[in-house]
Amino acid sequence: MAMYLRRAVSSRSLIGLIRRIWSREVIQARSFSQGLVFSRDFICSHFTGTKEAPTLPTNFGFLKESHRGFAKGKRSRDDSGGGTVEVAPDIGPAVKSGAASQMDAAIDALSRELTKLRTGRASPGMLDHIIVETGGVKMPLNRLAVVSVMDPKTLSVNPYDPNTLKELEKAIVSSPLGLNPRAEGERLIAAIPPLTKEHMQALCKVVTKSSEDVKQSIRRARQKALDTIKKAGSSVPKDDAKRLEKEIDELTKKFVKSAEDMCKAKEKEITQG
Repeated sequence: MAMYLRRAVSSRSLIGLIRRIWSREVIQARSFSQGLVFSRDFICSHFTGTKEAPTLPTNFGFLKESHRGFAKGKRSRDDSGGGTVEVAPDIGPAVKSGAASQMDAAIDALSRELTKLRTGRASPGMLDHIIVETGGVKMPLNRLAVVSVMDPKTLSVNPYDPNTLKELEKAIVSSPLGLNPRAEGERLIAAIPPLTKEHMQALCKVVTKSSEDVKQSIRRARQKALDTIKKAGSSVPKDDAKRLEKEIDELTKKFVKSAEDMCKAKEKEITQG
């Protein structure tokens, strides 16, 4: 029975047990075989050796804090192991922005390539890709001179520094454009010769090849975006994933059409002058 009481006292009912003793209540404990009744005096005698009641601490804070700490720890474990739901970030804007940026870069590259092709019509950008060596330094022609259109068949090249006139002339003659500029004061005048039929056909083939190259770049950007969506897996709801894939496809069609329109316009420029 002493063992039974010690266990009762050591349990979490310790505070209630002591309070019942001090209120002179009778504590009843029943064994499996018989009912036993213990008075306050018996309890005090058993635990203190006398009939004097032990001094009861007026502050139960240490017990309460211990109990509260245990409950708090349990609640923390429940919270961490329970239903914490993590909301996945919306990858849609980033995926579309990345795809659009890559596709736009492909269109810009196509525009630069088409500008390099000489046609029967004068264009100020047709000399931009020419590299000029002056003073031991190589620089693009458009950083050394201003190119303007005098008429549909003639270009004017005005250098920032007149001392670079000869270097500019040499670079233009050495380019594959087939131009032979002449010096006129402090500027160069370049007449655009008509294209031969063979030259036109060769240029159109270059345009077609450039068109296919840029379309492949656009489709690679599309596939990269779709792979990103696929890798996101279950973090992206199926409906959102399908909607995003559709938007990427629409973006791809838009840029492909832009590339086709640019190439058609260049072919027309080549064949019709």
